Amino acid sequence: MKKAALTLTFEKEKLDALEFYMEKKDAKLHSELSDTIQKLYEKYVPQSTQEYIEDRIAKETKPIKAKKPINTPQSDNSNL
Repeated sequence: MKKAALTLTFEKEKLDALEFYMEKKDAKLHSELSDTIQKLYEKYVPQSTQEYIEDRIAKETKPIKAKKPINTPQSDNSNL
């Protein structure tokens, strides 16, 4: 499934402070935001829709098996 990019605006001073203190705790802003958006998805998207989307993703990422050629008996021309 295709990925989408999110763009947020936030005051630079606050972002700098956030990144500074997160770094002290070995936390990554990107990881925290990804976790948070996943929780929002799970909270607001109905379970049946989540299952449907997961099935679609699984089908798209499942490797396609190559079909085996059908073996047909070869005619025996040695009797000619």
